[in-house]
Parts: sequence; C-alpha cells; structure tokens
Amino acid sequence: MAVLPKSPADIEKMREAGRLAAEVLAILKPHVRPGVSTEELDRIAYEHIVNVQQAIPANVGYRGFPKTLCTSVNHVICHGIPNAGKILKDGDIVNCDVTVIKDGWHGDTSRMYCVGTPSVLGKRLVDTTYDAMMAGIRAVRPGATLGDVGHAIQQVAEAAGFTIVREYCGHGIGRVYHDDPQVLHYGKPGTGLRLESGMTFTVEPMVNAGKALTRVLPDGWTVVTKDHSLSAQWEHTVAVTGDGFEILTPWPDAA
Repeated sequence: MAVLPKSPADIEKMREAGRLAAEVLAILKPHVRPGVSTEELDRIAYEHIVNVQQAIPANVGYRGFPKTLCTSVNHVICHGIPNAGKILKDGDIVNCDVTVIKDGWHGDTSRMYCVGTPSVLGKRLVDTTYDAMMAGIRAVRPGATLGDVGHAIQQVAEAAGFTIVREYCGHGIGRVYHDDPQVLHYGKPGTGLRLESGMTFTVEPMVNAGKALTRVLPDGWTVVTKDHSLSAQWEHTVAVTGDGFEILTPWPDAA
C-alpha cells in the first residue's frame, strides 16, 4: 500500500475544503431541534454548500447516494439517508456527516448533536465517542503507526463499557474521497502503516452502547446496531505534520 504524502500546497487546499465542511455542520447546529426533519437539515446543508460556498456536496450521487448529508439517528451507526418522514424528537442523538469538494479537494467531517435533552446514556456515549476520536488524533505524529491510533481510540471506548464498530473505518482523503490507508478504530500499538508528514486521512470512530454487531437496512445504505442500542460517531480530517497533527476540519463554534 503506497500512501503518498501531500505537498504543503495540497494541504492548504485541503485546509480550505475542510474549513467549508466544518462550517456546514456549524450552521446546522441551531436547526437541530425537536420537530425538524432530517430532510430539512439536508436542504439547509445543500443550499449552503452550493449557493454560499460555491462548492460541491460530495455525497450527492456518490455510488448512488441521494443526499448531501448522512443523518444517523439513535441506533443508526452511519449512512442514514435524510428524509421528510424522519422527524427529530426530544432526547434523540444524531450524527450529521458531510463532505465538501472545493477546487477538486475533499473536506470530510461529522459531529453529534443532542436534540433537546438527551438520556444520561446518550450523553455519555456522545461524550465518550468524542474523547475516543480525540485520543486517536493525539496519537498521530511522524513515526507513529495506525495501530497506535486505533489502540488509543479503543482504550477510551472500551474503558467506558462501550464497543467499537469494526466493519467501518476512517480513510485516506485528498483529491480522492475514499483512498488508502484504511484507518481502523481499534488495534495494537506499533502495528500497521507508519505515519509520515504530509499524510492525510479521517479519524471517525463509531461507538455502540451495546454490542458491536451491525446490520444494513434494505435501502443498501443505512447501517444500524443489530441489538438496537444507541450509536455515536465523530469525525475529523487530519494531516500528519512535522511534529504531530493538524485537524483540517476544525469546527468554528468549537462544537
């Protein structure tokens, strides 16, 4: 697996695409409330990307996916399809995942939102998953391995009594949406690809409150927990720098 580092000029392009993707999730925040449909959130995101940012929503038409956002509510792990019939209610937790293409470069990020007042378990799962993502990101530096990253994530999630989804992972990104390397959210320290300055990839753990088992719904996209337990996910695009990492998708409102 040859993973080619990006040049400083490439990273600058990705920084801009990442900034735009993060901006989309920030402008959604006040709209994520009881009574709103996931279709409405998708419309807001699409119009902002196309009309304000003059960029391209990468998900629309990607391998047949019909929408701008993936909206994954409660027991949906990932790839939930926005629709007018899915109305958010008080206590829900929802992940919105967006990728923006600007000047040919991709910026990919997702975040969790609590709708109204979440359950104690839901809030703890959301917070733990964020902490797990950040633990993985903090392990990124030249000379570290992807196994170090996955292990850091796994430790945080499992220490809280939660489980890591194994079938879906982070990925290399740049001009190509899903590229090498695969970034597993579990692993053994010192194993896997050794990181070099200029590499770019996503860190996006999916963490379940129950068992790690998954199921894909008949629409061919929506992935749910097999035991119907809650699931949460956060995602950043990161670059390996000379002495550590840079988050290329920092949220302007600091989440």
